[in-house]
Amino acid sequence: MSLLDRDLTTGAAAHRAGVDRLVASYRAIPLGAPVRLAKRTSNLFRARAATDVTGLDTSGLTGVVDIDPEGRTADVQGMCTYEDLVDATLAHGLSPLVVPQLRTITLGGAVTGLGIESSSFRNGLPHESVLEMDVLTGTGEVVTADPTSRHTDLFRGFPNSYGTLGYATRLRIALEPVGRTVSLRHVRFHDLDALVTALGEIVAAGEYEGETVDYLDGVVFGADESYLTLGARSDEPGPTSDYTGQGIFYRSIQHDRPRPVRDTLSTLDYLWRWDTDWFWCSRAFGAQNPLVRRVWPRRWLRSSVYWKLVALDRRFDVADRLEARRGRPPRERVVQDVEIPLSTTAEFLRWFLREVPIEPIWLCPLRLRDDRSWTLYPLEPGETYVNVGFWSTVPADPAGGPGATNRRIEDEVGALGGHKSLYSEAFYDEETFWRHYGGADYPALKERYDPDHRLPDLYAKAVRGA
Repeated sequence: MSLLDRDLTTGAAAHRAGVDRLVASYRAIPLGAPVRLAKRTSNLFRARAATDVTGLDTSGLTGVVDIDPEGRTADVQGMCTYEDLVDATLAHGLSPLVVPQLRTITLGGAVTGLGIESSSFRNGLPHESVLEMDVLTGTGEVVTADPTSRHTDLFRGFPNSYGTLGYATRLRIALEPVGRTVSLRHVRFHDLDALVTALGEIVAAGEYEGETVDYLDGVVFGADESYLTLGARSDEPGPTSDYTGQGIFYRSIQHDRPRPVRDTLSTLDYLWRWDTDWFWCSRAFGAQNPLVRRVWPRRWLRSSVYWKLVALDRRFDVADRLEARRGRPPRERVVQDVEIPLSTTAEFLRWFLREVPIEPIWLCPLRLRDDRSWTLYPLEPGETYVNVGFWSTVPADPAGGPGATNRRIEDEVGALGGHKSLYSEAFYDEETFWRHYGGADYPALKERYDPDHRLPDLYAKAVRGA
């Protein structure tokens, strides 16, 4: 059965029943006990304190409620994964304005946290395409928030709150039309300043060498080898490449030619091009070894499988034990995404390549869609930022204490006018943290929407692992 033949929506009645179960499970948790979602997957990379409390029942909030193809909107439940959301919208020739890279990221998670992708230079971040949302707040009530009339402070403060003000149960989002395929150009640069200059020009013009650019991201392999990948929506017939099996997408980018290398992917495969190998992190599990890849089931080439392997490693300290057997120190996990102003991006990249032994590095430009302010992740309207993503480990520095490399990165990001996402470990002192993440406004939001402090505050959750 094709996508066009399937009804991928949940329906309003089922949604109401799901919300009722969520609210009942929230009210059943004793006062003073930790409150958490009961979910099978996660894309967070920070430790959390153990608890025996049963999580909130989100089992009825994992789908799409309705799609309006003419109005180009969708009503989506908070625990719906982007994998399911994209399947539903592509059946109508539409897509969310920003589709984060990993299939199991949920819409609610991308909005209460942060998500980004190659359309962010023109569409901003996922929360900017939200038209209204229902939120279960810390008071146990479900309220509707929008940008103009209802709970506007919560609407502006919800992004980057990470469940500390409440949980989204339904979000109405804008959609945009997409084509059958995405045509790609991989442009090589031998100099980081030239790459950053070109990136800024493409963001401003929406084109490169006379051709439209709808999607834009990049990969840095080293100071003298970096690439921008330019994507354009297309309905042209013809063959498409497949990087869901033996082929590895990020390796297809590399070349040493004077002109861009061209490629074409189906729209679905383009949206999930990074998920198959978790960008390039699958190499840590041997999945890029040709011999291993031939026998690795295709259905296991996806980020959710690798994440489970990481969870097992963290539980049993497999990697550190192997390092100890080889006479090496433990390794520090450096899994971060940071937003750097375009004007200081080349400086940050040079510093990072010099100081941190991690490659490749992902680049993704973004601009806010309008002049609207977002309380807990303040970016400047009209400013171009570059998300720099790096995900690996480095030898631990015993003299530097826990998180030594991460702390140095935090200091450099702050010195260059940037921010970092909070999905992974953070090491800020409390004063510095609140200076970066809306500390002047957060107490009032907390007092209004979680006056009994049933949910941890943002610092406790992001830094202390509450």
